[in-house]
Amino acid sequence: MLKAIIFDMDGVIIDSEPLHIRAYNNMFKEVGIKVSSALYESFTGQSTINICKRLCDTFNLNESPEDLVALKRKHYRQFFDSDSDLALINGVLDLIKSYHENGLTLVLGSSASMDGINLIFERFDLNKYFKAKLSGGDLKQSKPHPEIFIKSVEATGFRKEECIVIEDSTNGVEAAKAAGIFCVGYDSFHSKNQDYSKADLVIENFEDIAFSKIKNILNK
Repeated sequence: MLKAIIFDMDGVIIDSEPLHIRAYNNMFKEVGIKVSSALYESFTGQSTINICKRLCDTFNLNESPEDLVALKRKHYRQFFDSDSDLALINGVLDLIKSYHENGLTLVLGSSASMDGINLIFERFDLNKYFKAKLSGGDLKQSKPHPEIFIKSVEATGFRKEECIVIEDSTNGVEAAKAAGIFCVGYDSFHSKNQDYSKADLVIENFEDIAFSKIKNILNK
């Protein structure tokens, strides 16, 4: 029986990717590197610190991963504060409210930093719907490692067989399945070259996972 939903944030709750791209590109310019589209797309779903570790290894940078993280977050915060058009992804707030009203436990399992998560949750008043928020930046491993979803399940208070993950990235889907959790792959126009072949269900619209449609999905 379905009892809990674990949400990813970037690409599922909010399309903050344009802000991240601008912030990363500014950081790339500061340290003098050129990152290909293929390499950048492979970062999707991973924590900032792990991305920066890869950059340091790939480009043999003198800066530390922590230096890169600080630069990227500086630029992101500037863009976040100045972007009055930033909005939740269409339909997701109604979905969150419906799940909450129907008694499902909601947990966030995001690779974003906790500071970044709190910026979004406070700006859009989401805290009242979620039991817990987990940041990949606070964990030892990054997606596609399953650690974040193993801990997210623990935070729900239920068994993994009673939970569903909603993810939009290759790394996120792989992490959810490695944790043994039913995974919904959200393939929206915000997604870029992500692989949903391992997802249990692939959707393009949140109406496809309305409470009435998925409340019994784990019983099939």
